[in-house]
Amino acid sequence: MTSTLRRVYHVAAFSWYAFVVQCLKAKEGEELPPGIFLYGGPWKYLTFLNLLLQMSFFGLAALNDLQAVEKSVSFVKRCKDLLFSVFAFPVGMFVVLLFWTICAYDRELVYPATIDTFFPPWINHAMHTFVLPVLLGEVLVQPHIYPQTKYALAALGGVGSVYLLWIVWVYLSVGIWVYPLLAYFSTAGLVGFFLFNMSVVVLLYVLGDQLNSHVWRKDMDRMTTKTKPQPLCK
Repeated sequence: MTSTLRRVYHVAAFSWYAFVVQCLKAKEGEELPPGIFLYGGPWKYLTFLNLLLQMSFFGLAALNDLQAVEKSVSFVKRCKDLLFSVFAFPVGMFVVLLFWTICAYDRELVYPATIDTFFPPWINHAMHTFVLPVLLGEVLVQPHIYPQTKYALAALGGVGSVYLLWIVWVYLSVGIWVYPLLAYFSTAGLVGFFLFNMSVVVLLYVLGDQLNSHVWRKDMDRMTTKTKPQPLCK
């Protein structure tokens, strides 16, 4: 894909997420469904945090596109690749996968019907559906350099643990789980559920790495060949 199309894609994706976040922010003055933003506001919902994550990534990607070609290994590019590979792709895909899986079983466990009067359907899909095709589009737009797996998983596990602690803290503070589904688990069940979710996120990280390698294998092989020393004679 040409650099111009890549820049357009990044700017469009950033603008889209900025627009969605602004629409959510505009809801602050409206009458909310009971308990939806009780304690911690939207900052306790992984869906909202993911929107900020996606917006940050595409904003960084758009900023990187403005740099000169010779700065392709700049600090901004390294941060962009790290943000996408370790967080934006696996977390974004996880939000979509988990949300629609639970909704298919019983939407009241994760997205009660009362919310429909507050969030129109397009916002629901902006938060829980469109994230997936936008991320897959990014895989096709340009290759990303993935860090060593052990460091990536350590960072992903650390951030995941912080979020889980935040959820528990909210429950201990107000006695209400962020997601109604969690109220049906015993303590052991919660631990198992959290471990299962972290395992899914890890698998999605591996999936992103494999997709990146598969789509851009020829380009990576070409770059590797160029860096190999050529023999003086044949």
